[in-house]
Formats: sequence, structure tokens, C-alpha cells
Amino acid sequence: MIEEQARVVAIEGEYALVETQRKSTCESCSVNKGCGTGAVSKALGRSAVQFKAINHINARVNEQVVIGIDEGWLLRGSFAAYIIPLFMMLLCAGIGEMIGARLWGGGAEGATIFAAFFGLLAGFFWLRRYTASLRQHNVCQPEILRSASNEARIEFKNSPALHGQD
Repeated sequence: MIEEQARVVAIEGEYALVETQRKSTCESCSVNKGCGTGAVSKALGRSAVQFKAINHINARVNEQVVIGIDEGWLLRGSFAAYIIPLFMMLLCAGIGEMIGARLWGGGAEGATIFAAFFGLLAGFFWLRRYTASLRQHNVCQPEILRSASNEARIEFKNSPALHGQD
């Protein structure tokens, strides 16, 4: 389970609208200054992201919570979002190339480009229906796992290192 802390913004039935802070690992990277990804991260800023999560613990507005999503579903969702539209585009481009070669001979790039564009659109259409189906059945929906106020905190009350003693 991938976990992140969030704040409950609103309650909508069995769901809670939660808000998390967008984070980037670029801040801790030593190549941050000369990296394109670091520049994009700085341009986007650290804005808040809001989304719905299943509210199993009956969290209240302004409560700090820990949300989670299953890694397996995240991996499958990433595969569907990136690979399926690309596969459909390449498949249709290949079919368009074969049809164009049979109908017009060797110079049928227009048919290949049109078929590739059609395949990409078909892949995105499939992806939209797939994600709507998952959302309707609460599959791969983020969940509120627990209150963040219940998180274990490690305290070093009697440590000499904290008081400047060695």
C-alpha cells in the first residue's frame, strides 16, 4: 500500500474530499539545478491536489489522515494509461500502412498517419471507459486508512545527544 498524509476538506456521503501537497523528489537531488525535471517541478510549484477517497474511518473536516492506494492497481493503471494507447496507435499505423500500400502503392504516408491518429484516439477512448468502469466499482480508489494523529512518534527524552552532551 502506498501511503500519504492528507487533510480532509469535505465529506460527501461515504467519500471524503482530501487534499495533499504535491511533492517532488527533485528537492533532495544534487543535480536539481541543471535538470529539466527539476525545472518543471519548480514551475508547477507545490500546489495542493484534491481528490475523493473512501472514508472508512468516518473522518471529519480538517482532520489529518493517512490515505493509501494499492501498488498493484497503481501499476496496472499506469500500464493501461501509457501502453494501451501507444499499442493501439502502432497497431493501427501498421494496418494503415498495409492498406495504403495495397490501394495507393508505396507513397501512402497520409493513410498511415491518419490510422495512427485514429488508433491513438481509440486507445484514449478505451482508457476513458476503462477508468470510468473502475471508478464506478470503487476499484483502485484511494482509501482513508487511519487518522494521522494516531501515527507513532519516536521521542528521545533522555538522549544525551539531544542536550549537547557526548
